[in-house]
Amino acid sequence: MTSLPSHPAPPRAGGDSVGELLSVVTSDVQTLFRQEVELAKAEVRQEATKAGKAAGMYGGAGFGGYMVLLFLSLAAVLGLANVMDGGWAALIVAAVWAVIAAVLYQRGRTRMRAVEPKPERTVETMKENAEWARHPTR
Repeated sequence: MTSLPSHPAPPRAGGDSVGELLSVVTSDVQTLFRQEVELAKAEVRQEATKAGKAAGMYGGAGFGGYMVLLFLSLAAVLGLANVMDGGWAALIVAAVWAVIAAVLYQRGRTRMRAVEPKPERTVETMKENAEWARHPTR
C-alpha cells in the first residue's frame, strides 16, 4: 500500500491560492480512494485464499466420505438381496440416497443465499470517505 504523497512545501499563511489548496485536497482524496480500492482487493484476496484452502480440505473429506458411503451402500444392497430380489434391494438403497440428496440440496441452497461476498469494512470506509469528500467541514 502506498502512503499519502508528500507535498513540496507546507501551505503558507495567505500564500496559497484556493485553486492550489483544492488541487492538493483533490489529489489527497484520489490517493485515499485508490488506497481503499487496494485495501478491498487485498481483503478479498486474503479471504479467497482461506476459502480455497478450506474448500480443498472439504473436497478431500468429501471424497473419503463418498467412498465410505459407496461401500456401505453396496453392503446394504447385498444385505437386502439376501431377503429380496437384488433389483428391488438396489432400488430401495437408491431411493434412500435420493431423499438424502434432496434434503442436502435444500439446506445448501438455503445457506448459499445467506452468503455476503463483499468486503463490508472496506465498503463502509469508502462510504465515509465519499461523504467526507462531499462535505469536508462536517
